Amino acid sequence: MINDMAQEPIKTPAKAVGPAEPAEDAVEKFLAEQKTLEAHRHDLIKELLRQKEAAMKEFDDKLARLGYDGDHAPKRTHHKNDADKKA
Repeated sequence: MINDMAQEPIKTPAKAVGPAEPAEDAVEKFLAEQKTLEAHRHDLIKELLRQKEAAMKEFDDKLARLGYDGDHAPKRTHHKNDADKKA
């Protein structure tokens, strides 16, 4: 008997075709922005490394002009000699 009664039609949710496309566009836009930011970041890192290398070369040139020879150990040290420790 219950099945003989008239029932309201069940509303099925409409497919969200319209809102899904802008969400995908927003995701694509975000990913593109992230990719450009990452590329810019890498360019900045490359530039920084180039500047660091140039500064180190300039410093080494100044040391060479002053007569610094990096092959020899420094003559003065705050460490005690091994001979002094044994005595």
